[in-house]
Amino acid sequence: MPEVTIHIGGRGFDVSCQEGEESYLHSAAKMLDDEAQVLSDQIGRMPESRMLLMAGLMLADKTAASEDRIREMETRLAEREAELEQLRGAEVPVHQVEVPVVPPMVAEMLAELAARAESLAAAVEEKVAD
Repeated sequence: MPEVTIHIGGRGFDVSCQEGEESYLHSAAKMLDDEAQVLSDQIGRMPESRMLLMAGLMLADKTAASEDRIREMETRLAEREAELEQLRGAEVPVHQVEVPVVPPMVAEMLAELAARAESLAAAVEEKVAD
């Protein structure tokens, strides 16, 4: 087992860990050291056991808050997934749209009116040009 020295609150501690877990141990020690530094800044020097206890409790409080938040998010996610499944299972309403059909006779009349309008416009332009 590798022996690693970690530093918490300005003090060194020799700790054993499993092979390959050294980086995790250093990461965890840094978290604990950050909390110990906050305590040291607020309270000053204190016995090692009290510093470690308080720093551990502060981390435990943060962890508990994170776990509560995770549970809340998991609950919300489960609700959204259930809602999504319900929507996937629901029948999609079919909307019928009626498109009016223009009778051929009306189309012919409109074409005739357009031709007459063009003819009148041409006559007006001719008279204006004179």
